Amino acid sequence: MRSLILDRDGVINEDSRDFIRSPADFRPLPGSLEAIARAQSGGFRIIVVSNQSGISRGLFDIAALNAIHRRLLDDLARYGASIDAFFFCPHGSDDNCSCRKPKTGLLRAIGDRLGIDLTKTAFVGDKISDLTAAVSVGARPLLVRTGLDVIDVETLRAIGDIEVFDDLMGAVSAVIAQS
Repeated sequence: MRSLILDRDGVINEDSRDFIRSPADFRPLPGSLEAIARAQSGGFRIIVVSNQSGISRGLFDIAALNAIHRRLLDDLARYGASIDAFFFCPHGSDDNCSCRKPKTGLLRAIGDRLGIDLTKTAFVGDKISDLTAAVSVGARPLLVRTGLDVIDVETLRAIGDIEVFDDLMGAVSAVIAQS
C-alpha cells in the first residue's frame, strides 16, 4: 500500500508559537481534512509525524497529546477518513535526540515499523526541518505554505528539488496525480 507522511502543525491544523496544548487549540486548516480523506480514498495510508517539544517543556503531557490526536480522528471521521499511525518526538531542541526533525529517527522508525520504502513515499511539511528530514531519507519533499514560517526560494534550492503548494489539498492532488 502507498503511504503519505504528513507533518501535523501547519499542515493539517493551524500552528501556534504558543503550541497546540489541548483539543481546544486544534483548528484544522481549511480543506486539510478533505485532503486527507481524498488521499485515503485514493489508496494511501496516512502517517502523521511531528515534533512535540511542548511535552519536554512541560506545556502539556502525553495524555493531552493523545486527546489532541483523538480530536483530529473525530474530525476526520466526519469525512470517512482516519490516520493510520502517529509518530512524534517529545524532545526539545537541546536534548540531542535522533528523532527530532530535521534528524531522521522518526522517519526511519516509520519505514522500519510499517515496512514503508521511504524513497517511494511523499512527505508533506511546512518547515525547513520537515523538508531536510525528507531529503535525508530519500522521500519526496513537498512544502505547503500554510505554516508560520516564510521560506524563500534560495533556501528551498539549497535543500533540493522541493515542490511547493498553497495547501494540503494541492499537495495531495499532486501526489495522487503522480502515483
